[in-house]
Amino acid sequence: MKLPPEGARWLISLRWIACATVVVAALLASEVLGVLPNPIPVCAVAVVMLGCNIWFWVSQRDYGAGEAHVDRFIFYQIVHDLLALSALVYLSDATRNPFLFFFVFHMIVGSMYLHGRMPYVVAALASGLTGIIFLVEYARGAPSFPILLPADPPGPRSLDGVYLLWMFSALASTFWLAVYLTTAMHRHVDRAHDELRQKEKMVGIGQLVAGIAHQIANPLDGMQNCLSRIGESVRGDPQLAEYVRMMVDALERIERTAKRVQAFAQPRGVTLQRTEVNTAVESMLQMLGSDHGKNIHIETKLGKVPAVEGDPYTLQEVLFNLVANALAAMPSGGSLTLRTAVVSRPSDGDPGTVAVEISDTGEGIPLELQDRVFEPFFTTRGDAGGTGLGLALSRMMISEMGGRIHVESAPGHGTTFSVILKAARDEEPRTDG
Repeated sequence: MKLPPEGARWLISLRWIACATVVVAALLASEVLGVLPNPIPVCAVAVVMLGCNIWFWVSQRDYGAGEAHVDRFIFYQIVHDLLALSALVYLSDATRNPFLFFFVFHMIVGSMYLHGRMPYVVAALASGLTGIIFLVEYARGAPSFPILLPADPPGPRSLDGVYLLWMFSALASTFWLAVYLTTAMHRHVDRAHDELRQKEKMVGIGQLVAGIAHQIANPLDGMQNCLSRIGESVRGDPQLAEYVRMMVDALERIERTAKRVQAFAQPRGVTLQRTEVNTAVESMLQMLGSDHGKNIHIETKLGKVPAVEGDPYTLQEVLFNLVANALAAMPSGGSLTLRTAVVSRPSDGDPGTVAVEISDTGEGIPLELQDRVFEPFFTTRGDAGGTGLGLALSRMMISEMGGRIHVESAPGHGTTFSVILKAARDEEPRTDG
């Protein structure tokens, strides 16, 4: 989920409030509470912050220059804030200043809006700045600006090196953990958003195709009735009778496919039953036939696997689509291997899982495209007539059976699609959904 560039404007608006708050807090701590002997340096930092924020505000007209520009602009703002916060805590007794933990706020903002390794660059910068401040304070290498609390003893205050090291370790680990957890949650939200978007697409596709399938079903009934009458009149001619039978079979297959498509748009799901995986693979190969291209070698490695919980027709349809894609990825020939194996053995409450692997030695899929191959209408074979619906529908059908599809690929080293299904339990066939 890409966050909008308005986040940069939000940081600018928040910084106006921060500048005013710093000035008010400095004056209050000095004039009213008496804990800050000299508020002028802190107020000077606030003035610098104000000037920089004016520059940020003027520069926001360039937001439309692309995502990279927005990321860079937000990164500049975060760096500015880290430097300003470092100056503020240093000028107000850094080792005891509770506002040190405000660095975490920038870790979260950076993890939400920046991409790649940039959030970790922010964490490294924050860790380095706090480490420098603590080291300077401990070494007395620069003027110090302690605050004067009522409970402090008179005279100069000594700093304990072990305490500073402990404090720095706690702060630095907090920065890195905040970045790691926020980026992990952001990635999880991204995946959930992508899945939701794909499901919304599939719902729309299902409703559209279901309407088309309904329009197809009516003329199919008429054609079947006409063929039935034609078949009665050509019984004396075996060749014509065979042609009629082949057309009837083809129409029945179209009708089954139309009904299956209509079922996708309805919430009742698919009918699950004990399905022999090896039988489904062999039936699919018979349907594929021997005309599968030149220099193509097909090999089967069918292991001893239990029956799975699925739908035989749907499983054959998915395997056929995956094999067709694999053959299309080997235009100059290659090797196609179909393998069945047990992925996990039965355990308490878990019947185990079975995998069907379709491996080819074709062109492979680039890493940046592997997450998109299951998106509706995404295809790398548009010029060859690809619609981008095959893998999306296949994943949806396998999901209806409680399984999943996994892809592993590398350019130039082929692709392996794994269909993983739950092993069948010893119970009567049931309808899921």
